[in-house]
Amino acid sequence: MTSIIDTNVILVANGQHEDVGPDCVATCAVRLQSIMSGQRIALDDAFEILQEYQHKTSPKTSNRPGDAFVKWALQNNANPKWCDLVVLTPHDDRGYDSFPEDARLDNFDPPDRKFIAVAAAHEGHPTILQAADSKWIDWEPALKDHNISVEFLCPEDIKRFHDNKFGK
Repeated sequence: MTSIIDTNVILVANGQHEDVGPDCVATCAVRLQSIMSGQRIALDDAFEILQEYQHKTSPKTSNRPGDAFVKWALQNNANPKWCDLVVLTPHDDRGYDSFPEDARLDNFDPPDRKFIAVAAAHEGHPTILQAADSKWIDWEPALKDHNISVEFLCPEDIKRFHDNKFGK
């Protein structure tokens, strides 16, 4: 099984998201440990995802679960046993050529488009793990239409965030 890990999963596992519950923190930490124990990840070949991970974590100096995952990803990104590096082609309008051309995704956050682009360009269309970004709930139907799946690791928290933000 190959997964794409949104940065907020790492931050939640590290306890860097104060609004999630302890079950969400534990779920994210356990999932990252499970990946390091025998699953695969997909990253972009320009290392934009890894750079974002490093910008928000301390893999060299901390042993928090998310930091340990980032350290593992840095150590294994060139190892085809653990990691698929996906070639992404820049696109002037969508950010990446493989990001779906779909009006329902026009307002998708530009910094998060790399995760979608990797999923779309990867031959296996790996699932994107998402913890706490509630906007993804609204984008999920359009993503499904493009064979991109999102697994919400903290459904209660993300629904609460979404309801609070969008008043549903």
